[in-house]
Amino acid sequence: MGHMWPCAIGKGGIRADKREGDGATPVGVHRIVGLLYRPDRMRRPTDWALPIRPGDLWSDDPNHEDYNLMVRAPYPYSHETLRRADPLYDLVLLTDWNWPRAEKGRGSAIFLHRWRRPGYPTEGCVAFRPDHLRRIVKLIRHETRLIVPASLT
Repeated sequence: MGHMWPCAIGKGGIRADKREGDGATPVGVHRIVGLLYRPDRMRRPTDWALPIRPGDLWSDDPNHEDYNLMVRAPYPYSHETLRRADPLYDLVLLTDWNWPRAEKGRGSAIFLHRWRRPGYPTEGCVAFRPDHLRRIVKLIRHETRLIVPASLT
């Protein structure tokens, strides 16, 4: 839709050769493939949003068959908890980075979520001001893409 939003990117900068654990945000044009939200903290933002339940996790273990997929606890492999104590993942847009058929070690989920504070880097995701993230969710259409340029200059 041609909008540019202030955001925070990965502590590893922007990279064309993203790898698991590098903290980088991958260059490219990324489709929005899902929306997760915390039903205990907000109303369902759209009819296509899925609730984050207790025990929902995201596998970031490149050696497991569930790599870069949502999984449920108990899950003994490396993962990220989606239902966090802080509000970072109260509203999460999922991108198609290395999904649905993940390449081992290429990096797990690139989410769009709220930022901790302006300019504070992520682990590779793209983070926005909370009110901007809610606005972005309302603007999403099938053709919506996240565009991460090779350079921010």
